[in-house]
Amino acid sequence: MRADPVIVAARRTPIATRGRALSALTVEKLAASVVRAVVDDAAGVLGRAPKVADVVLGNCMGPGGNPARVAALAAGLGFEVPGLTVDRQCGSGLAAIVEATTAIQAGDERARIAGGVESPSTAPIRSIDGVPYSRAAFTPDGWHDPDMTRAAEDLATHDGIARERQDAYAALSAHRAAKAGAAGRYNAELVALPGAAVHDELPRPGFGRLLPRFSPLFPGGSLTAGNTCRVSDGAAAVLLVPGTTSHRGTVPGLAIRAHAVVGCDPAFPGIGAAPAVLEALERAGYDLTEVSAFEIVEAFAAQTLAVLGRLGLSDDDERLSADGGALALGHPWGASGAVAVVRLFSRLVRSGAPAGTVGVAAASVGGGIGVAVVCEVVR
Repeated sequence: MRADPVIVAARRTPIATRGRALSALTVEKLAASVVRAVVDDAAGVLGRAPKVADVVLGNCMGPGGNPARVAALAAGLGFEVPGLTVDRQCGSGLAAIVEATTAIQAGDERARIAGGVESPSTAPIRSIDGVPYSRAAFTPDGWHDPDMTRAAEDLATHDGIARERQDAYAALSAHRAAKAGAAGRYNAELVALPGAAVHDELPRPGFGRLLPRFSPLFPGGSLTAGNTCRVSDGAAAVLLVPGTTSHRGTVPGLAIRAHAVVGCDPAFPGIGAAPAVLEALERAGYDLTEVSAFEIVEAFAAQTLAVLGRLGLSDDDERLSADGGALALGHPWGASGAVAVVRLFSRLVRSGAPAGTVGVAAASVGGGIGVAVVCEVVR
């Protein structure tokens, strides 16, 4: 019987808006901090230093040159530990965890570190023949290829998601994050970066009351800067070990029971998380009612509400991003999927949820892709 990989350590940096608290830190510096932290955490819970086979990190807009390898070296893992950088856009951090999972499931008995990192503050300017561009095409010629903001506006129109509903969801995310921050529910997962940031850059008090004042991003539209995530810097990582008998029952963690990567219409990329969640749950043998915690990357309120609608979940479902999501914390593209898994680890493992509790992390991706992972608490 296959032993599913188990996440035994999970950490993230504070998340800060582009150009602010983390603006001086490059991707490898951000990533090295969380890579080192999960190695040290895992050594504590396992009673020995884990033998790390690889470091797999998602990154979208960084400098290239395999930041995962650079981060592994900067974290002091030794030159024997290689690195792999993956790009599945906003799903990159989650895709990296899937990549590490499949390697362990294939029979490699060594630990792996996986996660994601993004530093829009230090991202290079890209150009072709001297002409700058913000992103590569998500689709070939002849296909609809909206940027994610335009796609979210189109999705809001298509699904009839009014601005008032979007603002209400953004306010709820901010309220949940403020409560979590005040209660210290982020503290154990954060890696402080002295001289840069120790805590998240959360919305200011009364944020919800300010939302009606924001102007639409498109004429006559419903998306605003208030119900859209902030472009942010940050990193997150987890350490996975084979779920063999020697680990299960002695080390608490999140066993990865199933994962899915699916495609959807590139015109409406924001819905990708919905079919990915359903496929991953089917593979794991669970249904939506058995899930105790969802972490779905909140790039836009409209996009998140469209996903909830397709899953049959209510706007205020208490299982969804219960401590706030990307709308409140920010969206470091290549890291956000990994941040979602770190949040699941805190909500379920650190909080003492019983063995068998199920959690789901998911992200919708530019170009029409969805990524989802189903986890279960083991103790």
